[in-house]
Amino acid sequence: MAEMTAKVASKESVDPSKIGADAGAGNTTETIGKGGSKPFVSIEGLCKHYPSPDKEEELVVFDHVNLGIEKGEFVCIIGHSGCGKSTILNIMAGLDEPSSGGIVMDGKEVSGPSLDRGVVFQNYSLLPWLSALQNVNFGVRSRWPGWSKVEVEAHSKRYLEMVGLGDTMQRKPSQLSGGMRQRVSIARAFATQPKLLLLDEPFGALDALTRGVIQDELIKIWSEDQQTVFMITHDVDEAILLADRVLLMTNGPDARVAESVRINIPRPRERARIIEYPGFYKIRNHLVNFLVTRSAQMAGGGSEEPTASERLARGGYPVDVDPLALAPVQKHADGSLLKSVR
Repeated sequence: MAEMTAKVASKESVDPSKIGADAGAGNTTETIGKGGSKPFVSIEGLCKHYPSPDKEEELVVFDHVNLGIEKGEFVCIIGHSGCGKSTILNIMAGLDEPSSGGIVMDGKEVSGPSLDRGVVFQNYSLLPWLSALQNVNFGVRSRWPGWSKVEVEAHSKRYLEMVGLGDTMQRKPSQLSGGMRQRVSIARAFATQPKLLLLDEPFGALDALTRGVIQDELIKIWSEDQQTVFMITHDVDEAILLADRVLLMTNGPDARVAESVRINIPRPRERARIIEYPGFYKIRNHLVNFLVTRSAQMAGGGSEEPTASERLARGGYPVDVDPLALAPVQKHADGSLLKSVR
């Protein structure tokens, strides 16, 4: 692999007045962790290109992605379809390869799949001939081959009970609802205790009520295990509920991770009460404004003169944003105020 040098963006603070009320930011996010050390997961110069049919210019999915994720951090990434979110996750899982750049986790380069990285997909990915308990046992036994049958089953049952499947763990996937199947997938992923858990829109195919219940269960398990989580979602409210930070991607092709938005809402968070937090709608409006307006304006380099935030983002490093520290004005592209939807 080519040398992956930890590139550090400028530490000089960006003046929010020069960025604009709708995109104000602080420092650029670096690939240097707390105390000057490398973060637990370091994504360095990641690019993904595909050759075009006419053999002219390559199709650039995303370019120069540089990120750091700390141990125990819950990070969500949001962007429109086609910006490369799932490709980034697949590269992190070792299921795909970048065109250039690389990923270092816990001091080791990511190369190929590993039990240190667990993945939960949208489509459950369960073995249909095994029961829910046996599906979880399969993962646990692979992780700890020296464990006895009693140890494996006790460990698996604990995680199935944590997701509310204590009474249905003997059923096969065909006997479970979609929500139950996804709970089995989540239980199996957490039960193997990977160093990094990757969630690819795990609730995307579920109805709103089931989605909310499983979100609560995910929070409960994560609160106990404090595993490092990287999750793709299209749901802004879900990201605010779950994440410590939300990464915002511009539209593809030639997408960038433009902002790293801090979710400074105290934990534990309750789904039914989080909207009562004074800063909830300020954070939500910032995320929605980016997705509705600025993600397209910044796409592919953009045709307009870039703001300070956009110039920094195009260097590969997302701008570190705390919406609660910004001026309260949020505007549409036409200048009209963006009102909170309550």
